[in-house]
Amino acid sequence: MKKLVSLLLVFTFGLSSCEKDDICDANTPTTPRMVITFYDNNDPSVQRKISNLTAVGEGMDAATGLSFAGVSTIALPLKVNDTITTYKLTYNAASTIPSDRNADVLTINYTTQNVYVSRACGFKTIFNVKSVNRTDPDGDTVWMSTVQLINPNIDSENETHVEVYF
Repeated sequence: MKKLVSLLLVFTFGLSSCEKDDICDANTPTTPRMVITFYDNNDPSVQRKISNLTAVGEGMDAATGLSFAGVSTIALPLKVNDTITTYKLTYNAASTIPSDRNADVLTINYTTQNVYVSRACGFKTIFNVKSVNRTDPDGDTVWMSTVQLINPNIDSENETHVEVYF
């Protein structure tokens, strides 16, 4: 009987020394996305809402691309295991008239750095953008008249990193 009581005491004390599971809080900052804000080409101080924009990453199917409507700011993820990410941004993507759709390609060159967050959350990747280049894959007119890198250090989503004028 004494053995059973002592075994139960050891077991009880053993359980009380266990820690709670580590759970990464949903409010903990993780790998940030690149924030792009759109501006009116005729009045550069005014943000311009964009409708029917799709963003398709290189090697992705168009059906798995990101869609945006009625916003002046978007956030695009960058590849954490690479130094170049390419997106095809199609303006008026939902138009049924092919000539109304216009695509430009953004190529983002960057370096990465892994930063330890916590035991529960692990690491996040921050980016240092070296350049953002716009090209026209269709050979027609570009819809983005100016693409300007504003903040090359992507360590949060609280600020604009790239400004696009159209």
